[in-house]
Amino acid sequence: MSGFPAAAAWRAACASDSVLAVWAGDWSCAFAVAAGTTEVRFAFIGGVSTIAADTGPQAILRAPAEAWANFLQPVPPRHHHNFFAMLARVPGTSVDGDLLAFYRHAHVIRRVLEIGRWLACGHAAPAPVSAHPAGPPPPVPAATGGYVPVDVEGVRYPIHFEQSGAGQDILCLHTAGADGRQFHGLMADPRLTETHRLIAFDLPWHGGSPPPPGAVPGSWRLDTALYVALIMGFVARAGLRRPIVLGASMSGEICLELALRHPDAFAGIIACEACEKVEGRFTAWPSHPEINQGYFIPEWIHGLTAPQSPAACVAAIDWHYAQGGPGVFTGDLAFYADDWDARDRVHRIDGSRAGLYMLTGAYDYSCTTEMSAATAAKIPGAVFREMPGIGHFPFAENPGLFAGYLIPILNELEKRRNVDPHA
Repeated sequence: MSGFPAAAAWRAACASDSVLAVWAGDWSCAFAVAAGTTEVRFAFIGGVSTIAADTGPQAILRAPAEAWANFLQPVPPRHHHNFFAMLARVPGTSVDGDLLAFYRHAHVIRRVLEIGRWLACGHAAPAPVSAHPAGPPPPVPAATGGYVPVDVEGVRYPIHFEQSGAGQDILCLHTAGADGRQFHGLMADPRLTETHRLIAFDLPWHGGSPPPPGAVPGSWRLDTALYVALIMGFVARAGLRRPIVLGASMSGEICLELALRHPDAFAGIIACEACEKVEGRFTAWPSHPEINQGYFIPEWIHGLTAPQSPAACVAAIDWHYAQGGPGVFTGDLAFYADDWDARDRVHRIDGSRAGLYMLTGAYDYSCTTEMSAATAAKIPGAVFREMPGIGHFPFAENPGLFAGYLIPILNELEKRRNVDPHA
């Protein structure tokens, strides 16, 4: 059994939902969710949910009944917590019909599914604004910032950075399409800042780092060589001496490249959500003229967070992704999902020499724990650990929980330095 709530009650809850009311406007769409022969239809006319929903669907979201039953649980199991996760990892999940209509209204569809889960779990409408658990307001870090010029291949990039704390440096690398604000949670954690200085910089075109003068909007393209050069250039210009480097997703991947090319430049390398090659994560939809990238890009990454992650942290991630300039996210994906392919070289990394740790969240469906573990097994001396309760953005989506995984590694790296100051 799929466990879908009663169709009329589901549609009525959508018609009165405060989130969908904010998104109402001059648009219409019709879709259905289906498990076998069971189908529930929804229609939005003028951006408002209609209770009757007798309009034929433009797109049909299909999945096995068991998959929908898992999705509708209060805390769904991994790969069932979001429809994009199901599309990627659950066999038998598909979208039939008009794909443009599906992707154009993906945020609306996600909200409808969240309302369905709320009702299926026995709650009365209205559903909470966020499907993620509420928590205390995120702490404000005592961070300071500035700019340093970084020169790469004759181009000068003004690079914005923020820092907090004192002690052993940790160089923090943000994920694709985001910026250094992802580390504010860690920067506000005294368990870290009392013994470490956290430094996060924004790649060019991201956050506070502008494009170089004369650059054509939409022309940003990241590749392995440029990425390494920007990181090493920042390390030099910021005066960092053998920092620990921390990254996730695309910045976790480049951590592996740093472990290969510059193992002695860092006091430790912590590569989260990383593997030798990620397939199937490039999307051209943000560049489609009929897609609002401000809605779509946050939706594309929203389901990469774990359902346990605090609502405020997830909302901050979505907001950061909504603020990216034209072509910035796809320019990063050019590295993450295309240029990055280390299958021919990860075995040459000396994990012991680099102090390499690999951490992956159980709810990450882009780079799964199985993918990271398989890569770690090819790297002599690498240490792999799974992070239950975390998704693809560990330091941003649940910084308090992630710190619990990070601090033991920092302690191990400190012991390593005490034994060998050059380690």
